[in-house]
Amino acid sequence: MEPYFIAKFIHILAAIVVMGTGAGIAFFMFMANRSNNPQAIYVTTQHVVLGDWLFTTPAVITQIISGLYLMHLLGYAFDSPWFLTVAGLFAFIGLCWLPVLKIQYRLRALAQIEVQKGEVSAEFKKLMRRWTLLGIPAFAAILILLALMVFKPLSVV
Repeated sequence: MEPYFIAKFIHILAAIVVMGTGAGIAFFMFMANRSNNPQAIYVTTQHVVLGDWLFTTPAVITQIISGLYLMHLLGYAFDSPWFLTVAGLFAFIGLCWLPVLKIQYRLRALAQIEVQKGEVSAEFKKLMRRWTLLGIPAFAAILILLALMVFKPLSVV
């Protein structure tokens, strides 16, 4: 099998993991938060932090490596409008995702305390709003990246 098809398969698989994990994490955090059940929220925040480290982080690293390798194999220019757009979106997503990771750790710590209290704090709700406000544009940018990956609407060579 050609290296191109192996790299393309790996790149697409990593994109699926990033999208699926992102959507799953967002859904389960949203639903746990809506429940106002401190125990459910705590368990969910534990799984969200773990899921990001087990799935999202390796998939993002794989996306970078496989994407650069595919560009090399195809002879795409690293100064093309397409690549600069992709790199800019990737950086934007990273600037949203890194604070989200920090917020997730704080949410998990708060949820652990709130299990003992039996109620969800205003601080937790405020951080969840911030987490959501960072996640929405990041996920939208991931969808745009996916479209750029598939359709390549800008000059790539």
